[in-house]
Amino acid sequence: MKKILLLSDTHSHIDENILKYVKLADEVWHAGDIGDLKVTDAIKKLKPLKAVYGNIDDAKARAEYPEHNRFMCEDVDVWITHIGGYPPRYNNRVRERLKQNPPRLFICGHSHILKVMPDKKLNVLHMNPGAVGIHGFHKVRTMLRFTIDGKKIDNLEVIEFQRK
Repeated sequence: MKKILLLSDTHSHIDENILKYVKLADEVWHAGDIGDLKVTDAIKKLKPLKAVYGNIDDAKARAEYPEHNRFMCEDVDVWITHIGGYPPRYNNRVRERLKQNPPRLFICGHSHILKVMPDKKLNVLHMNPGAVGIHGFHKVRTMLRFTIDGKKIDNLEVIEFQRK
């Protein structure tokens, strides 16, 4: 079993509140718009990190992280990308690949809107953790944590912080 912390849209912001949850996870996944790489460096000092770059990320972030990160966690096929849309309104950049070879868990960021929903047609669970950074229109900063045990995605929890 793996305890996952999922975050996105840090926009160069990392603080002790976030790092407290990083320490409790087995792995941290970042769905893009990292901003300054000090964010991912701070996370990597504590836990293994899987990440993708987002639309605000510079050449350094794009050299370190891919646009799409597809991997297995336990027995769950995971695909993380920054701009992906949501069921059934997937972004043009991913729509056809999703239909042809759907993962079990599809993760994106970008919208700053927390959303977890099934796509029953493709048998995909979609997650967007919202935004945990302090820049953007969102009023509440959010992250997700959950467990993956074999094929089971469970114990989903929303973590919220008020904007400063």
